[in-house]
Amino acid sequence: MIYKVYYQENATQVPIRENTKHLYIEADSIRSVREKLKDREYNIELIQLLEGEHLKYEQASPHFELEQV
Repeated sequence: MIYKVYYQENATQVPIRENTKHLYIEADSIRSVREKLKDREYNIELIQLLEGEHLKYEQASPHFELEQV
């Protein structure tokens, strides 16, 4: 399954919407996504499962690139 993770790069700062970034990652579950990213100091805001038409839409984006963790 492919997930889209919305995050802030610095977990110690107050989240600001304009600083939110995202990445795409393949994992078995949301828990697995968190485990794969635990060594990074990200403030994870949302982990969203992508499937069906939503996944196709995201894959068509030029910014779609699976993170290798």
